[in-house]
Order: sequence, then structure tokens, then C-alpha cells
Amino acid sequence: MKPTEILSTEHRVIEIVLDCLKRLVERSKRNGRLEKDFALQAVDIIRNFADKCHHGKEEKHLFTALVEKGVPNEGGPVGQMLHEHEVGRKLVRGMVENIEASAAGDVQALERFGQSAVDYIILLRSHIQKEDRVLFPVADRMLDNNDQSRLLKAFDNEESEHMGAGTHDRYLKMVFGLADALGVDYDKTLDGSCHCGH
Repeated sequence: MKPTEILSTEHRVIEIVLDCLKRLVERSKRNGRLEKDFALQAVDIIRNFADKCHHGKEEKHLFTALVEKGVPNEGGPVGQMLHEHEVGRKLVRGMVENIEASAAGDVQALERFGQSAVDYIILLRSHIQKEDRVLFPVADRMLDNNDQSRLLKAFDNEESEHMGAGTHDRYLKMVFGLADALGVDYDKTLDGSCHCGH
């Protein structure tokens, strides 16, 4: 499996989380308050699986490899992806800052949480498409077999050393559990795994 295929399969899992977040916002509008436990789970998954693990592999390893091959770090696709990662982090902070008050039924906090969540969903869906359709094919063309092998080892190290053994699987279980709890449909062939090799 290529490094870009690992990242792309993780995108499928992140899309499930985005669907959960959308469902959570819809339910909060109907109920007049946010379901705190579900919101905390979603944010935990976003911060640790989507950002620390997935974006970590991109930022520390894939993007660095592309810059080494001559892709500019500022401007161009790598710079754009890095910028969008930062915008996403800001939107997640906006969600976190409003969870407590939203769960207590504060209408303004609920609106702020909802807006941050919707903006995050829109950003990430577009971001994922750019990576899957543009950046990853460019990476596959530019990176030779040695580069690919080096990235695979770096990804494995990121999972085992930086994230900790078993963390990836724990977050996958959380994603599928959250989706089931919120009644969000997802590809059942994932069957508790994103088939990314971790």
C-alpha cells in the first residue's frame, strides 16, 4: 500500500466523523441543546485521529518529502493544505469553547458551536477532495519507490512511537461507535478498520 493510499483510506474515516458532526448539529437545533458527551467524543476524534495522527503524517512526512522534491512550501498545494489545517484547528477551538454552554442550552453558544462545526465540515470535505484528487496523484508521480518505502516506515513510526501502539484502533472503534450511536450510515465493509495497515 502506498503512503497516499493510507492517507486516503483515513479520509474515509474522517468523512464518517464529519457526518457525525453534521448529525450532532441537526439534533442540537431540534433539541435546543448540544449532546455534550457526543460533542466531546467528536472533538477528541478530530483532534487526535484527524489532526494529530492523520495531519501529523501529512505535515511531518508527506509534505516534507514533496518540498524536498521541489514543491514549494509556501503558495502552491502544500502551502494551501498547511493553511487549511490551521483554519481547521481554529474552527475546532471554536467548537470546544462553546460545548459547555451549548450543552446547558445557551442559544448563542449553540449557534456558535453549530457555525464552527458547519464551517469545519465544509472546509474538511473540500480539503479531502483536493488531497485525494490533486495532491496525492502529484505525490504518487513525484515520489519514487525509495521515497515511498521511507514514508511508509515514517508513517508506521508515527503510529507506534508518536501516537502509541493501539491508539489508531481505539480511535477507529470510537468513530464507528459514535456513528452507530447517532444513527449515521457508513460503509460497513470498513468493519472496525480503515484498512490502512495500522
